Amino acid sequence: MNRRQFVTVSSLAAAASWQSIPAAGENRAQEFYELRQYHLPTGAQKNATADFYKNAAIPALNRLGIQPIGVFETIYGPSQPTLYVLIPHPSLESLLTTPEKLAADAEYQKAGEAFLNAPFADPAYVRVESSLMRAFSHLPQIELPDFAVAKKPRIFELRVYESHSGKFAKKKIEMFNEGGEIAIFRKTGLNPVFFGETLVGPRMPNLTYMLCFENIEHRNKQWGVFVSDPDWKALSAKEEYKDTVSNITDYILRPTAFSQI
Repeated sequence: MNRRQFVTVSSLAAAASWQSIPAAGENRAQEFYELRQYHLPTGAQKNATADFYKNAAIPALNRLGIQPIGVFETIYGPSQPTLYVLIPHPSLESLLTTPEKLAADAEYQKAGEAFLNAPFADPAYVRVESSLMRAFSHLPQIELPDFAVAKKPRIFELRVYESHSGKFAKKKIEMFNEGGEIAIFRKTGLNPVFFGETLVGPRMPNLTYMLCFENIEHRNKQWGVFVSDPDWKALSAKEEYKDTVSNITDYILRPTAFSQI
């Protein structure tokens, strides 16, 4: 049975290089995304992970040219309290070499000392789960709509589409890319932020994507526009794309004040 949940997100300090939609035919390298889900303690250490990203991790990652970093609290979703962190990498080499570079960053080590050296009896988080994704070819890098770049009120919806086999998962990705579903998203105001094919992570095979809206009312209105769109009706009626998704999970996240997405 499909589960639907919601996630609110705020975006700060968006750079023009990753906010705009590329011109037709423009080639951009596909990013890799690490999506971390921190399960947090409920005591005094509840804010330790958020403080770590604010004071240590985000500044250090930005120094390495890794940005924008998204940090989100769960408004509606499983396993609360939970913190989600989205880290984009330009390449797999960046993903593999970043831990070593952070270990050699004295400023990062000092700023993050309380988190990095949290004692056994008082951990900064309970557990962390991580997924590695590759950006879709038709949305190769993070994008934000103008109202998010302007830091106006907004929410973000995070969605996970599971498939019953790898073959059908690839077919759903094809539907978004070559089939034109991403283009229909844009046309109907669903404002995609990223689309990622999960390479490593739980509940595989799956794809994960994020949308941006001004508020819940805006979100509900634009989904209504989408499901009524004639191009979507024609695309979803194609036999080749039937039964490609076996489960959908939605989240609404709230951004931390320092989140860059």
